[in-house]
Amino acid sequence: MKVICSKDNLLKGMNIVLRAVPSRTTMDILKCVLLQAEDESLRLTANDTALGIETNIPAIISEPGRVAIEASLFSSIVRKLPDSDIVIETDENDMMKISCDNVVFNIAGRGTDDFVYLPSVDVTESILISQYTLREMISQVIFSISDSELNAVMGGVFMEILGDSIRLTTLDGHRISVRISPLREEYKMISAIIPGKAMNDISKIITGNHDDDMEISFSENHIMFEFEETKVVCRLIDGEYFKVSSMLREEHETHFRISNRILLDCLDRSTLLINENDKKPVIMNITDNVMNLKLRSAIGTLDENIPVAKDGKDIKIAFNPKLFMDALRVIDDETIDIYMVKYNYPCTIRNDEGTYSYVILPVNFTED
Repeated sequence: MKVICSKDNLLKGMNIVLRAVPSRTTMDILKCVLLQAEDESLRLTANDTALGIETNIPAIISEPGRVAIEASLFSSIVRKLPDSDIVIETDENDMMKISCDNVVFNIAGRGTDDFVYLPSVDVTESILISQYTLREMISQVIFSISDSELNAVMGGVFMEILGDSIRLTTLDGHRISVRISPLREEYKMISAIIPGKAMNDISKIITGNHDDDMEISFSENHIMFEFEETKVVCRLIDGEYFKVSSMLREEHETHFRISNRILLDCLDRSTLLINENDKKPVIMNITDNVMNLKLRSAIGTLDENIPVAKDGKDIKIAFNPKLFMDALRVIDDETIDIYMVKYNYPCTIRNDEGTYSYVILPVNFTED
């Protein structure tokens, strides 16, 4: 194999596929990236068996061929080479020579017989969606997946195609995040539970441009994302997702409108008084035109008033401020609507258009 490509293109490709290289594994071949030189491109592939990524970069192919190379080492070498064209050559023993200007590396490659290629996906349904839309939606729900290994479903993102719209849902036992966005066409109803890590990785490698579309294809066990010169195949999480619709309460006894920025800044200030050993909640006391926030900890106290426009009953309720802040940070609206029932019921932040809903569980509190 002999290939010539630019450092920028090779580094960009490596940064994409490295997300499918496991940090820990007992299978050495999974630590490798597969280089395939064919036609007028160099294909890079990595696969940890749960997530597989391949991407093509432009290259001059003097001799076609393929080789597996330890991904971390190869990426580090490419990163530290001069900003120039790189020549990659391999011999019959899979020894790799990497040349760039006056720099020459010789490293041992591996045969490709044991490499785990991307699985074929027996597509049952496909949709088109803007890369920008998907990246925004992921960022607006990914923070509330569970990191517990005891329940794989809670560690996933529930994707639903609802005809002419797409809905993403996550939950972690303390909160629920739901985002809905319209699609340009109408599709069949379909749903899948996608590992949270895979969704986070996808949000990092797509361009996010408004005019760039991507195709999402579903099969019984996998989901495939295709955009530009990149393909991502992910194994789905088995199981049935929670009946979130029954947890999204429409009824309420208190509704108030408040500035997103003012509330977020106030909650952020309250976290200055919280440490790992003394996780005190912030107490919200909502009356006609004001929300009073109090936090008392071993470090000190905070007492602050925020103007609100309230309908319904007065209420006093307490929350973990960090859970509240996570939701506020991903809402673009200047003012938000918050709905509450009782001091021991979840509160809901949602808009009239129904494009987002965030449900947050309260915590017990005392006022001593």
